[in-house]
Amino acid sequence: MNIKQFVVDSIDEMRNKVTWTPFRELQGSATLVLVASLIFALLIFVIDLGFENMLTWFYNAF
Repeated sequence: MNIKQFVVDSIDEMRNKVTWTPFRELQGSATLVLVASLIFALLIFVIDLGFENMLTWFYNAF
């Protein structure tokens, strides 16, 4: 009976006690994460490109 009561209590808690975030707020957060990830990826790309060019120049110099 413990497992059955656990499942019943879990369902009740999910329905009545959990505060769910509104869909609009989730969309805004997802958009923010997407934009921040793209900016971070572009920054890493530029840094990587810079290091690649520096090392190519350095190796060709010697």
